[in-house]
Amino acid sequence: MTKATDIRVKTPDELDAMLLDLKREQLNLRFQRATGQQENTSQVRKIRRDVARVKTIMAARARAAQKA
Repeated sequence: MTKATDIRVKTPDELDAMLLDLKREQLNLRFQRATGQQENTSQVRKIRRDVARVKTIMAARARAAQKA
């Protein structure tokens, strides 16, 4: 699990790359669950929350840029 403070120090390009990696991992976990290979089911929830954290911080930055 990634902390929000760790995400906030990243550049926009790093956030885009991180979001892409998280989405890929989410897809892989979905395939594992569908084929019955997944052992750690809590990983799905962690990845989903990390995606939400990254998107929230990206949206906050976009709103701050619009105000400026």
